[in-house]
Parts: sequence; C-alpha cells; structure tokens
Amino acid sequence: MEKLKTNTRLSKRVQKIKPSGIRRFFDLASKMDNIISLGVGEPDFVTPWNIREASISSLERGFTAYSANAGILELRKEISAYMERRFAVSYDPESEILVTVGASEAIDIGMRAILDEGDEVIIVEPSFVSYVPLVQMAGGVPVSIGTNKQNQFKVSAKQIEAAVSDRTKAIMLCFPNNPTGATMTGEEMKEIAAVVEKHDLLVFSDEIYAELSYDEDHVSFASLPNMKERTILISGFSKSFAMTGWRLGFVLAPPDLLAAMLKLHQYSLMCAPSMAQYGALEALKSGMDDLERMKQSYKQRRNYIVKSFTEIGLPCHNPGGAFYAFPSIGRTGLTSEQFAEKLLLDERVAVVPGHVFGEGGEGHIRCSYATSMDNLEQSVERIDRLLKRFS
Repeated sequence: MEKLKTNTRLSKRVQKIKPSGIRRFFDLASKMDNIISLGVGEPDFVTPWNIREASISSLERGFTAYSANAGILELRKEISAYMERRFAVSYDPESEILVTVGASEAIDIGMRAILDEGDEVIIVEPSFVSYVPLVQMAGGVPVSIGTNKQNQFKVSAKQIEAAVSDRTKAIMLCFPNNPTGATMTGEEMKEIAAVVEKHDLLVFSDEIYAELSYDEDHVSFASLPNMKERTILISGFSKSFAMTGWRLGFVLAPPDLLAAMLKLHQYSLMCAPSMAQYGALEALKSGMDDLERMKQSYKQRRNYIVKSFTEIGLPCHNPGGAFYAFPSIGRTGLTSEQFAEKLLLDERVAVVPGHVFGEGGEGHIRCSYATSMDNLEQSVERIDRLLKRFS
C-alpha cells in the first residue's frame, strides 16, 4: 500500500497531533435529533446574574480597553485573597498571578515556558485530552502512567518515581480529575511531593475542579511543604462559576516561572477580555452562595447516576469531585468507541469513549452529570435498554 504523503505546508509537529476525541462525538450529536448529551464537560447552569450584570456594567461604563497583560490588578488581588481563604496558598498579585484566556492557555504557556526539545513530562492517565498535545506542541515528550478503578484512579508516588528519567522536567496532575472524578488526600499528595523534591521536578497542578470536591475538602498541591516553589497551579472560573464561554482562567507560579509565562502571553494573546475579568471579579466577591448551590446539585446528581449505573450493570467508582462518572462497559465486549457509537446511533445518548483520555480509559465511558435530573433519568433508561440487548 502506498504511504500517504504528508502535507509539506504543515509542520510535522502539528500533523502528528490527533483531533479532539471529545469534539468528534459532540459534533456527531449536534447533527442528530432527540439527543441527550452527557458528553461535553460544561455546567448546565447559566452564569449567575450578578456576574453577568457586573460584566454588562463594565461595558456600559466604557471599560473596553486592554487591561494590563497580567490582568486587572484588582482581579489579581481578589484571586490572591480567594486562594488564601479557600485553599491556604498565598500568592503575590503583582508577581505570581496571571489571568489567562481559560485554564487551557495557562497550561499551554506553562509548557512552552519550561520545556526544551525532548524534555519529558509525566502525565497521569486517564487525563484531559489536551495535556498530551500541549506537551508535544511545546517540543516535549509525554510519558504516560496509568491508573485504574481498582485503585480508584489514584496515582501512587511509586508509579511516578518509576517513570522518572534523566529527561523528566515535570509532572502533570489533575485532581479532582477529568475524566474520572478521582480525588486525592493531602497525605497521598505528600508522598508524591517527596518524589518531586528528590528529583528536582516541577508540577503542573490543574485544580480547575477544586471547588467541586464533594466528600472531602480540596487540598492544593502548592499548599504542601516546599511545593509552592515547584508548582504551576492552574485554575479558573469555567466550572465552579458556570462561566465556560467567558474563557477566563488564571495561573499561579513562582516569579521566575510566571515572568516567562507572561512573556508568552504578551506576544500571543496580549490580555484576557476586560469585560470577562470584571465578571470574574464579581464572582469572587459575591458568588460563593451560587457556587455552593450548584455544587450541591451536582452532588445529588452524582449520587443518582453512580447508584443507577451500578444497578443496571455498569460498575462505577464513586467520583469524589468534578462532574463526571466513568463507568466500566467491559461486560459488553465492545471497545469504548464502539459502545459510544452504538449508544449514540441506537439510543440517542452522547457520551465520550474512555480511550480518548489515554490507554487507561479504554473499557470505560465518560458521562457528564452536569445536566438535568430528567436528562439523567432518561439517559439511564436508554443505556439500560441498550445493555439488555447484550444480555
């Protein structure tokens, strides 16, 4: 068979990167009728009114110019106070905080700031689909290590140490985790911190779901002894404040790392949108009651969907955070992609096949329960109907 020719107009690096597996199923579902989507990780709540009103007011008052590259200083001060109040980490608003266009930009510029060609980044899988491509786009080499339902999708310090080489530069962690909803305790993280310190590594700690921790308080990796100076902490407003379309995140890091990321941010994006920043400022000042209301609703839905999946024969670990269930579909004998396609075409329920989150995700599907209870109940009925055809 003749080999496919590469497109010489495109970089080899870009041609190696696969399109998002999440978006493929989302796009398929968008062309079909009577679909219940458990696919895209997006709150079903509208951004609370006081946040929207603050953004509208900023426009009415004419605050439409560029902000400082690092973000509006008042917002950075509020982020600093919020992180200290909620997660016991202290950051200087002027030298250690950068407001970004979503948490994804923060990860991107963080990778580009620290990686040279061939540097390795350990990635704990299953993991969010952008981590591997962002490492590759920065010239790095992703080194994946797997977790599974037997260990509640938690990674051990022993696993990480076994993956460290003389090219390892950093570790990518995400807890609460997307796609599994797994969380880790402070004691478990301390064991990982010891490996980080021993091998002089950096840690990317994606804590975008920190506020959506249901059973135990979230522990920030940067709050562990001697870890602040080794941690690039990523967070944002999309999940906890239902602000996905606002595309606003932030990154916290030691001054030398932050300055390097700011340099990349200056040249690629200039600054985050001013009106979104004023909305985020209001979210931090007065949005905690709405955050708690949404969190309790997600917890109720989590309890329902985990119990329901177990009852219909899809074993599912209890996710401690985020808003995803990650049940096993092993009993069907299908791959995760085959099952997701069959479920979409036969029963009109959109989920994400687990393999797109790394090899450890095969045999599972990711189901977002950030949708109405009515949709969840109907989707369970439809999935059960499909499963009965395998019995």
